[in-house]
Amino acid sequence: MSRSFDAIIVGAGQAGPALANRLTAAGRTVAIVERHLVGGTCVNTGCKPTKTLVASAYAAFLARRGADFGVSTGPVGIDMPTVAARARKVILDSRKGNEDWLAGMPGLELIRGHARFVGARDAEGRYTLEVNGESIAARQVFLNVGGRASVPDFPGIDEVDYLTNSTIIPLETVPEHLVVVGGSYIGLEFAQMYRRFGARVTVVEQGPRLVGREDEDVSLEVRAILEAEGIEVRTGACCIRLARHANGVAVGVDCTDGSPEVVGSHVLLAVGRRPNTDDLGLDAAGIAVDDKGYIRVNDRLETSADGVWALGDCNGKGAFTHTAWNDYEIVAANLLDGGDRKVSERILGYALYVDPPLGRVGMSETQARASGRPLLVSRRPMARVGRAVEKGETRGFMKIVADADTRRILGAAILGTSGDEAIHGILDMMNADASIDTLQWAVPIHPTVSELIPTVVGDLKPA
Repeated sequence: MSRSFDAIIVGAGQAGPALANRLTAAGRTVAIVERHLVGGTCVNTGCKPTKTLVASAYAAFLARRGADFGVSTGPVGIDMPTVAARARKVILDSRKGNEDWLAGMPGLELIRGHARFVGARDAEGRYTLEVNGESIAARQVFLNVGGRASVPDFPGIDEVDYLTNSTIIPLETVPEHLVVVGGSYIGLEFAQMYRRFGARVTVVEQGPRLVGREDEDVSLEVRAILEAEGIEVRTGACCIRLARHANGVAVGVDCTDGSPEVVGSHVLLAVGRRPNTDDLGLDAAGIAVDDKGYIRVNDRLETSADGVWALGDCNGKGAFTHTAWNDYEIVAANLLDGGDRKVSERILGYALYVDPPLGRVGMSETQARASGRPLLVSRRPMARVGRAVEKGETRGFMKIVADADTRRILGAAILGTSGDEAIHGILDMMNADASIDTLQWAVPIHPTVSELIPTVVGDLKPA
């Protein structure tokens, strides 16, 4: 015997509770199964705590610069237990908010445990999953199981202690020397953060440059920003290996330049993410995955098994809280509102939260050039943005790429103060399918970073 529901949601991350809310409001009975922590990555090990830590690091950075603004601050110290406690409070408050939200939904049952499919759809159109030795069944199943830090099979990996994005967050001491293996988004945020907390920091990246998916000019400027704060960067690390050392961990890098080995007191592995799909019984239910374990979905986020959807990080369509939320919006609109929304219609934006931050939307210049279409490109240094000058934060630049024929923006990058916020002016215009002429004649507020967007548009030239 199994208990039946109208729908089962596996995973209480960003998309799960919101979808449960819509389904229960429509009168459906729902079970949401969570094996670990309600709120998923964003609340517990991602956005919430990391941006709280970034804020503490920024406060320390500004305090040390007090004299630049005519402010006398005296010696700046870091109380790491208080820094960690602040992040912990943000986690717990947000998690409790999600738990209270779920508890208040009529028709919803939160089941703590690990869910696995036990077979294919039965004659009544139901899927059965086992949780804690109990069977539950529903005609509709939504997988929102998220992802976790990837731990590559580096030589020596089993012989040393290492940190991931999850285990570094509770630290209440500042490492003497943090070696960050991975020069992309997560790794660089922690690298700058801990440098500002007072650690010596070395970033080791296998590729030829940092944040390799970005344009080369963005990558080089990010590196210059980090190196200006005293972070050592080692790129082209062709053979990474780990070994015990009297002073912590020795990281073999074999880079083109510099010492072949870096010795750190702590090592953070930030070399990507993997989906939590390896123990769900997907084969039994006929749910296909790709060679990296991501659940294959169509444009409506339906899996290869009728009546099963995959949302969030586990479907490989986005690795962000906002894309997981948009997955929920797509599924809810199609199921409950008679919509026909597709994930391919999504214009992707994201940010890298180093300081100054990088806001990105759409194509990079490299991707746009590869498309073969005629382009218009404009670039403006932040040193020529009044608001940046006033704040004394002039590193970085703004760049827009547009289609010369359609006069539509293809993509943009704002690497500079408030870049993560200012980018939305461009993202919104792209979603509205507005021409660059419309954006050029907008009348923005002065003084802001966003006010320069029409100016940058007006400077677009054939490229």
